[in-house]
Amino acid sequence: MSIPNLSAIDTAAKQLDGVLLKTPILPLAAARWENVLPDCASVTVKLELFQQAGSFKARGAYLGILQLDADQRAAGVVAASGGNHALAVSWAAKAAGVDALIYMPRAVDPSRITGCEALGATVQLYDTMADAFAAMNAYADGGRTLMHPFEGAHMTLGAATCGLEYHRQAPQVDTHVVPIGGGGLISGMACAIKQLKPTAMVIGVEPFGADSMYQSFAKGAPTTLEHIDTIADSLGAPYAMPYSYGIAAKYVDRIVRVADDEMLRAMNHYQRNLRITAEPACAASLAAILGPLRDDLQGRHVGIIACGSNISLTRYAELMGELAQ
Repeated sequence: MSIPNLSAIDTAAKQLDGVLLKTPILPLAAARWENVLPDCASVTVKLELFQQAGSFKARGAYLGILQLDADQRAAGVVAASGGNHALAVSWAAKAAGVDALIYMPRAVDPSRITGCEALGATVQLYDTMADAFAAMNAYADGGRTLMHPFEGAHMTLGAATCGLEYHRQAPQVDTHVVPIGGGGLISGMACAIKQLKPTAMVIGVEPFGADSMYQSFAKGAPTTLEHIDTIADSLGAPYAMPYSYGIAAKYVDRIVRVADDEMLRAMNHYQRNLRITAEPACAASLAAILGPLRDDLQGRHVGIIACGSNISLTRYAELMGELAQ
């Protein structure tokens, strides 16, 4: 298994320079966070939701498009996603003049479908996320290049540039808490952070209803879930896969799980304290430090990541209505 080294990560970061954004960090030190955050030395958030296409996925998607040869560019790409990867591939393909075919579950936020179509992609809908993934995998020999949402060296490498960037912006952080969907983000961030600062801890967070990496860690091998049940559709990967699992298993210290209502409360904190309209996956890191990790962070400099913002106001209002019930 080829793991990106610091030289490869730095080269990738230079390839993205000027096209992808260096997203800002923010210390959560304002008075409005008092009595909300755990008793730790500091909490910093990286606002990757301001990235191109609205999430960290744009980093790996763009690197993947850059790797296509002339024939592959002419044939186009195909991807399956509940939203963030779909939008990232659509954006990267448009930027490179490549045709994109996107498979999505019917229940996805309609704004994500229209967002992909506005970027020139063709969208096909399936009953479930698992059906969309199956359609993508079945198309592997159909001419288009498969752009997997998390399994691939370019996706891990793209996420590693985020880890490199975060470390350079906030070198004091000694505990990074990173959301897990399929494992592309945490595999990349962890491999970069651990090479840059071996003493740092990297902790993953998954929803209880989509905990493929948590179960994979417990079993010691990539695991497939029987079903997905979470409001965090961006974290709803139906299985873990060997490459991203292998890197995560090497570098990630532990994984915790959060309930949907914990993510809802974290979304509310982002809105009330930062005026950020976060999707559930975006709030997962915050939910973890306010919930299962709260008593474990004393004295530590904690770094969380707001990883994506692709949610319509209609869907956001629906979810906040659930919190009020």
